[in-house]
Amino acid sequence: MSWFLLFLAGLFEIGWAIGLKYTEGFSKPLPTMLTIAAMIASIVLLGMALRTLPLGTAYAIWTGIGTVGTVILGIVLFAEPATALRLGCIGLIVAGIAGLKLTA
Repeated sequence: MSWFLLFLAGLFEIGWAIGLKYTEGFSKPLPTMLTIAAMIASIVLLGMALRTLPLGTAYAIWTGIGTVGTVILGIVLFAEPATALRLGCIGLIVAGIAGLKLTA
């Protein structure tokens, strides 16, 4: 169950990171409220997952999910570059996440 909570926390991290773009400097009320709600949900779920998961592993996986998801959505939603080097680096992060999960 803790791994599932951690995965959900990572998804909410992606949500708030992308949401920051839509708040336009926290000047738009609805995107701002949704972004703040995603921030809170992400932290609460991470905290719940930490009841049984090692801190270093959980934090690294949480930020890794957020990083990979945010980069991919940045490419899809905001036309950010999808160079081979960038995609290779995403692959390295995914490999690191998988390695941490396998060794936990």
